[in-house]
Amino acid sequence: MKLILVLSLGLMMSFSGLAADVEAGKAKSAVCAACHGANGISPAPMWPNLAGQKDAYLVKQIKAFRDGVRTDPTMAPMVMGLSDADIENLAAYYASLK
Repeated sequence: MKLILVLSLGLMMSFSGLAADVEAGKAKSAVCAACHGANGISPAPMWPNLAGQKDAYLVKQIKAFRDGVRTDPTMAPMVMGLSDADIENLAAYYASLK
């Protein structure tokens, strides 16, 4: 019974990105556009394109910046106020772009 519960929780966590709101992510992305472009395609080679990246990768990287695991003087103030839901929504939005 415990194994079933653990497996069920793990499965639910792996699909948590499915509840992300692409439109909410798009609304939050305005601050990102200056460096990463209005459609997630960066206008400069020093900033990465976000369009089409996998949502799990984006969530991991944005959380790493927010939590101080990755440091960057430009990114830190941009992400410090984001909630987990904000990050999942942003990731869903950028992942939806091609």
